[in-house]
Amino acid sequence: MLITLNPDVDVPVFQQIHDEIVLAIARGQLFAGDKLDPVRQVAADIGINPATVKHAYDLLVADGLVETAGRSGSIVRPGAHTAAQEQQVRQRLRRVATLARAQGFSTEELHSYLDSTLKELA
Repeated sequence: MLITLNPDVDVPVFQQIHDEIVLAIARGQLFAGDKLDPVRQVAADIGINPATVKHAYDLLVADGLVETAGRSGSIVRPGAHTAAQEQQVRQRLRRVATLARAQGFSTEELHSYLDSTLKELA
């Protein structure tokens, strides 16, 4: 999988790697059971410390998107979500919506942004 990093943004490299993989899963470019490239390979391909890639993979595991089986590597988990993941998503959406409303975004704007984001992922 090709991971593209943007050095001109204030997003840490591990977060960019995480976000690229999440986006690939959301867009259907990575499927349940697909094996992620090994940490050392990704680090060598990008030219970064393996600990940075490991941090990104650990976040994917914490998100419930990937499971790691030691030397067997990391694979994308099946798409069925758990109640805990549903709760986590609800909490994150609530935080984002609350912040957006506090910044003056209307309900209609938020619905429009969410709809357009979901269409981009389809």
